[in-house]
Amino acid sequence: MDVAHSGVLEVGIPVACRSCQARHGVVCGVLSSGQLKDLGRHSLRRKVDAGSEITAQGSESSFYSNIMRGVVKLCKVMPDGRQQIVGLQFAPDFVGRPFVRESTLSAEAATDSEICVFPRNLLDRMISETPELQRSLHDQALKELDAAREWMLTLGRRTAEEKVASLLHLIATHAEPQTATSTAFDLPLSRAEIADFLGLTIETVSRQMTRLRKSGVIRIENFRHIIVPDMDELERMISA
Repeated sequence: MDVAHSGVLEVGIPVACRSCQARHGVVCGVLSSGQLKDLGRHSLRRKVDAGSEITAQGSESSFYSNIMRGVVKLCKVMPDGRQQIVGLQFAPDFVGRPFVRESTLSAEAATDSEICVFPRNLLDRMISETPELQRSLHDQALKELDAAREWMLTLGRRTAEEKVASLLHLIATHAEPQTATSTAFDLPLSRAEIADFLGLTIETVSRQMTRLRKSGVIRIENFRHIIVPDMDELERMISA
């Protein structure tokens, strides 16, 4: 795992922040140049291999992080050891829960990823001092609540085909490269993980992927590379 300190300019914002996708995200997007410099002095960039844990459920974490590249899966482990994927996070999402040290979920890199890590105490202080940051985090929490409710609808009322299409749409709208009408991405989850996430069997997931391919909604290359030639068509499938 490679770790490198973020470089900082004497004037203006940190060098690393200028090209960082999280620069305009929920945290960094509302910080002043002085606050970004302060955060940059104490931040680390970490490359995380797929399958590696970022935060363990029940652990006390001393850091927060922004996702700079890749996909992170959030999981909940039950007392008997069973595990459920409960969410996905993409760049430039913020990982962590302010002012709550013990993590209620585990965060694991679903793909090779890169994150920017910064001290919990430093950001907690900035949150207390910066109303704009408080509002940004509050807005993000409400968006995540809305997304969770929408996902409850997907799991409870949508057909198997609509469930698979919903997941593909979720990934596609966060994927790169992207054009106005089409997009392409590698699936960050295995068929078994998709089945777990959607409450389906692996066989049902495979059948629905084949059905979407035969209907021309998606193209599949090398088993995990997905091309969506018409995003409007994919969206219509989950909006019907």
